[in-house]
Amino acid sequence: MKRRNLLITAAGAGTALLASGTAYAAHRGWIPRPWETKVMLPAGQNNPSIAGGVAMGEAVPQYISSGLGPDALNPAAPAGTPERYTDPALTAGATGVTVTEAQALVVLGKISANLAAAGLTASDVVTMKCYLMKPPGAALADYAGWNRAYRQFYANVDLASGAVVDVPMGTSAPKPPLAVNKARPARATLEVTSLAVPGWLVEVEVSAVYTRR
Repeated sequence: MKRRNLLITAAGAGTALLASGTAYAAHRGWIPRPWETKVMLPAGQNNPSIAGGVAMGEAVPQYISSGLGPDALNPAAPAGTPERYTDPALTAGATGVTVTEAQALVVLGKISANLAAAGLTASDVVTMKCYLMKPPGAALADYAGWNRAYRQFYANVDLASGAVVDVPMGTSAPKPPLAVNKARPARATLEVTSLAVPGWLVEVEVSAVYTRR
């Protein structure tokens, strides 16, 4: 799906993209090997949420998804409302879950299914873009809700110990994530003024790599 009317004052996730090309890396004495994918993580952090960038060799096969939004999985909510595009089963037992967070859970699960159809998993994701609309009556997009949902599917393994990190859903106490995944994509998050489907607050696209297993 295409985004419309990107806000000039978009708020991002602070993703620093790694410059590409031999000229950039050569003076540092390193460029990725043809089949190498190297995720650039913040130094000294055991559980960063995102990468600073990713370097890929010229022979790494890649997959790029379309922008995906949530499906209408809540028939109890009125058609065209943000609540319609949530899945009550995903948030059962949790308190304080925002509608953006609930939609993001649906979208990230949909991304996983999209990847599976291409022979990939969420652990193969190396970059992600998220487009958020502010909920009705809110001054800004719900970045906190989006980030909570993101941790349910990504960046929820301690890189030093390998232990799964409990994550919160809404205002509930942290619990094991919906999907265990140590991947930290290079990520950007933008607020937009509209999305293609009335009621959508979240749209996500990813790129992933086919690694040798």
